[in-house]
Amino acid sequence: MASNPPGACCASGFQHEGNPAGEIKTVEGVETYISYPKDNKSPENAVLILSDIFGIYVNAQLLADEFAANGYLAVIPDLFQKDAIKLSDMESGKADLPAWLPKHQIANVDPVVESTIKYLRQDLGVKKIAGVGYCFGGKYVCRFLKPGKIDVGYTAHPSFVTKEELGAIAGPLSIAASEIDNIFTTQLRHESEDILIKTSQPWQINLFSGVTHGFAVRADLSNKHFKFCKEQAFYQAVAWFKQYL
Repeated sequence: MASNPPGACCASGFQHEGNPAGEIKTVEGVETYISYPKDNKSPENAVLILSDIFGIYVNAQLLADEFAANGYLAVIPDLFQKDAIKLSDMESGKADLPAWLPKHQIANVDPVVESTIKYLRQDLGVKKIAGVGYCFGGKYVCRFLKPGKIDVGYTAHPSFVTKEELGAIAGPLSIAASEIDNIFTTQLRHESEDILIKTSQPWQINLFSGVTHGFAVRADLSNKHFKFCKEQAFYQAVAWFKQYL
């Protein structure tokens, strides 16, 4: 594995405060959060956000709004078809990942990603797509980083990525990694570097000290260092997209 399967740390973190500015629409039978850049309903570039196990929730929606504020059409498809892990289960410690994961494998998730890409390109006329994957979603950024699918990729603390999937990417990939991470461990991060070198694609791994898996989307924003790292991980994605999209 280039990164381990999701674990208990994937079901921890903090809910952020804010009022999402986008809208939820049904796209090919899938609930999808869409946030448009201001004064531009037909942007040429889109950010496809492939979420962590909590799906479409306030943290992810606020991140989508931030990408929209930077000029991108931002969309979050419900990868889990109304079966995302509930925040209340996270907070109470009742999230049962071993029971949940078998219902959300490649055969279940790939078609959702595929149909969302089709919607962006054919229905909305988007010319270039940047993929953003948090935790669970990082696997699918790698899987779809191919011509005609996702043009440039970014993932923060990815989980469940196989060496084969990482080695098969066909576009630029940026990774935000946490120092303390049982999923994307130091050893697997170094192994991933070796794999990425062999792809001959542009790549980047930024390592953030003192933070844990999930920091880029579920950080405790009352902690000054955690907040800084979350914001810098976001700016990393924006800078990468400006360079390669």
